[in-house]
Amino acid sequence: MSTDIEPMYIDCGKHGKRVAAVLCGHLVKPEGEPLGFIENSSVPNDLQAWCYQCEVVLEEEDGMTERFREFNQMSVVCVNCYEQAAQYHNVD
Repeated sequence: MSTDIEPMYIDCGKHGKRVAAVLCGHLVKPEGEPLGFIENSSVPNDLQAWCYQCEVVLEEEDGMTERFREFNQMSVVCVNCYEQAAQYHNVD
């Protein structure tokens, strides 16, 4: 995979204009028990992650099926919110 992807930007209400990233809907709020954090891309301008339960559904479905997408509830966030979610939900 190429590492020279052009960044997409989002106007975050908390952090202002930042590079966009993608989280499952379960990771968006840093509250409750940490849910695990599985990063699906290490490309700086293509950050993607989901929780452990999303990984279970992905494996059950053998890929990104409609059931997985509905369960995942993909959310676009800024890179700062992504990093905060990683710190909060990472259980390793």
